Amino acid sequence: MSDGVGSTDELPWLVVGLGNPGPTYAGNRHNVGVMVVDVLAARLGERWSARRARAELVQARLAPVAGVPGPRLVLAKPMSFMNLSGGPVGELARFFRTPPAQVLVVHDDLDLPYGTLRLKRGGGEGGHNGLRSVTQVLGTRDYSRLRVGIGRPPGRMDPADFVLRDFSTAERRDLELLIDDAADAVESVLRVGWDRAQNGVNTQASRG
Repeated sequence: MSDGVGSTDELPWLVVGLGNPGPTYAGNRHNVGVMVVDVLAARLGERWSARRARAELVQARLAPVAGVPGPRLVLAKPMSFMNLSGGPVGELARFFRTPPAQVLVVHDDLDLPYGTLRLKRGGGEGGHNGLRSVTQVLGTRDYSRLRVGIGRPPGRMDPADFVLRDFSTAERRDLELLIDDAADAVESVLRVGWDRAQNGVNTQASRG
């Protein structure tokens, strides 16, 4: 299996931004994964013009380097609600023949301080309903994740309410930079391979 750097006939990475569909949820903390894949699509100059398996798709390659074609990727935004994300992810992984390790799920994480990024492969779901659904449908926890820290709710606020609220005014000052950093992390995985990307991303300081 390719680790993100390989020949032109390699299987594509499937990069999935988790969130809830529709304008009501667009600015929520729970939708930070969607924000990241939107930036990646914009960088590639692509529009979300294709649909398959209840998801919007972009199929593309990263730009070539030194004449070598960039890695293939499929960006996906499930159109199901968060707790049903696994259905579209599983169908897309089967269709594109993408192994679990090359399924990279970008998601919000309450257990990381706001502005922190962590690449992780395998492990638990930390109470995240979207990840729980993906694990159930894929039948394994051994898929890749980019955890985007959103911090803990203040006081006694219910975490379920916190994730469905928009980022605060203070958080929005750095949000664009955080999303760009997360998009860079995804590109790094595809460009230099999992181990080098993980080492680089996981040693970065938080933007919080």
